[in-house]
Amino acid sequence: MRAVNPLMRYLLRTPLAGGLRKQFMVLTFKGRKTGREFVIPVSAHHIDGDLYALIEGTWKFNFRGGAVASVLVDGRTTMMRGELVEDPVLTAALFHRCAAAYGVKRAQRMMGLRFRDNRVPSLAEFAEAIEAHKLAAIKFTGA
Repeated sequence: MRAVNPLMRYLLRTPLAGGLRKQFMVLTFKGRKTGREFVIPVSAHHIDGDLYALIEGTWKFNFRGGAVASVLVDGRTTMMRGELVEDPVLTAALFHRCAAAYGVKRAQRMMGLRFRDNRVPSLAEFAEAIEAHKLAAIKFTGA
């Protein structure tokens, strides 16, 4: 990721990224404790008209209780409010809905996950994965 992230941050700001600009977004936000700026490319997931980042990473805690972020998606930068989804049942449901909508191969690529048995995991299996791998969802809305 150390090699890919800088490349993605650059490409998503240019027309060279083509269709990737709709599939990925670049989040720019400040750490809530350190004030350090983070610039992170992540997959963009649209669920029921809302924008989500489905992630695994400790930086997710910067969005606990809500935080403002600059979100670059589809070539446009917008100030948005991101909020960590704290409910593990809702988080599992979001992961499951995305995976089911994408299909096995695209879901693995878009979500950065590997599925056993070449099938979309069940809701119960996603619930287990949320707990075991500390997966999270961050919902972005207008600032």
